[in-house]
Amino acid sequence: MKIGMNMLLWTNHVTEEHFGIIDTLKETGFNGIELFLGEGEEPHYTKLGNHFTDIDMGVTAVGSLSPEQNIASDNKSYREAGLERLKWTIDVAAAANVEVICGPFHSTFAFFTRKPPTMDEKKWSAEMLRKAAEYASGSNIILAPEAVNRFECYLYNTMQDLKTMVELVDHPNLGAMYDTHHSNIEEKNQEQAIKTIAPYLKHVHISENDRGTPGSGQVDFNSAFKGLRDINYDGWLTIEAFSTVIPEFANAINVWRDYSPSEEIYTKGFQLIKEGMKK
Repeated sequence: MKIGMNMLLWTNHVTEEHFGIIDTLKETGFNGIELFLGEGEEPHYTKLGNHFTDIDMGVTAVGSLSPEQNIASDNKSYREAGLERLKWTIDVAAAANVEVICGPFHSTFAFFTRKPPTMDEKKWSAEMLRKAAEYASGSNIILAPEAVNRFECYLYNTMQDLKTMVELVDHPNLGAMYDTHHSNIEEKNQEQAIKTIAPYLKHVHISENDRGTPGSGQVDFNSAFKGLRDINYDGWLTIEAFSTVIPEFANAINVWRDYSPSEEIYTKGFQLIKEGMKK
């Protein structure tokens, strides 16, 4: 088990300016950080990756697609643009020594057709994800798409949904991600949801119902940690929390207030994970 911290609490583009924060996370006991891959070129990420290696911090990442890069679209040019975006994401991730790329990149975040998902949409998405996973195999990176709640996504909402997606793609470099925030909305039981996706689980986000300090809200973390212990999960447990520090990014994910002080989020969240996985 490795404990990570998503840097989106502070920024959507990590630079040398944020090395002090990362050093503090290292001192707190974190094993790694998670980057949002939204902009920049490979040399920038190579520099980041070298620094993270020097201080012995692992790296995971989040990727996303714009509406014109939606790989579930009926527009072939959009799907092809989405594949190219995923290849760019994999390239800069490899430069930064990223192990896992997670996120709702099976489609476009917060994009809706106002209809239930179709089998064609899922097949189109799976086709491009399979090509992306094959491309990721060259860099030994695992892709872990995320099931997102119904208010932010219509294609994949539950672990049962996500399981069918992974089986449809059928590639060793593509697995699945579990997020306690989304599951708190969509699943009946965190423990059972984790067991549903267990054969394919490659990454976990620890996130509270209000995106503040893990353990301060309504998410049943005891159930989630029991499920993870029962399946002998030993991958990343990464805290994901948000703030209004980057207004344009906060607006894109519907964050309208600061939920908890950042220091409280990463210190208490770290302790929650350590204690929860020991029980």
